[in-house]
Amino acid sequence: MSAGRASTDNTSAAVARPELFDAVAEVARLAGDVALRHFKRGVAVEWKSDGSPVTVADREAEQSARDWIARRYPDHGILGEEQGETRPGAAYRWVVDPIDGTKTFVRGVPLWGTLVAVAVGETVVAGAAYFPAVAEMIVAAPGAGCWWNGTRCRVSSVASLAEATVLTTDERFRHTPEHVDGWRSLAAKSAVSRSWGDCYGYLLVATGRAEAMIDGIVGPWDTAPLLPIIAEAGGVFTDWSGRATAFGGSAIATNALLARETRLLLGAGAAGA
Repeated sequence: MSAGRASTDNTSAAVARPELFDAVAEVARLAGDVALRHFKRGVAVEWKSDGSPVTVADREAEQSARDWIARRYPDHGILGEEQGETRPGAAYRWVVDPIDGTKTFVRGVPLWGTLVAVAVGETVVAGAAYFPAVAEMIVAAPGAGCWWNGTRCRVSSVASLAEATVLTTDERFRHTPEHVDGWRSLAAKSAVSRSWGDCYGYLLVATGRAEAMIDGIVGPWDTAPLLPIIAEAGGVFTDWSGRATAFGGSAIATNALLARETRLLLGAGAAGA
């Protein structure tokens, strides 16, 4: 989708490189298709020290992304969920989650995705999320818009929680139990509440099929591409304190019309605070 993406805003112009829009999509597709070859194939599951699962699919997918980046951008850094960080002092840093939703992946549920972003400091200059098992790709960059399977997309215009769909990855909030009551308040006022979230929930918000997606704890590889995706689709993406950052350790994504009310019910900081 080169057409319609040439302009950037003044804030991002100093660091944005237009080719990175296409590059993050290419890397996400490459790594996602590597992971897809293992999907529903009964891969063995190992458990990391933090209690999260990892498989050969995660490792091979991340390695394919790293190889691609190293060939084309040898001076860029890389932060990946499975292999950590290389070139930590580099001006441009790629952030890679080869399989966001490994628990979903190993259970044969197709709502997992491959996430790729490029950041300069904490400014994300391009982000992509690819969902190989359901054939959906979403890509965004500041000032370039948000594109879903090649078509410009936007968040919904739903203005009432009574008509809204709200999502989370795990409604128990096992690692952040202080958020449970806020989630229950939000869910009680909404038309529909669902889990099986992971990155697919953010895609649903960006494409207007849901109004809010909530995660109490996330890593930078989980959220780096999601901030520009939500923002360029016309939504609001913050951490729990209300900062518009992909590196705050938590995530609340909403359409614009429900941003304030959603965060109020969650007991989170107001967007822009």
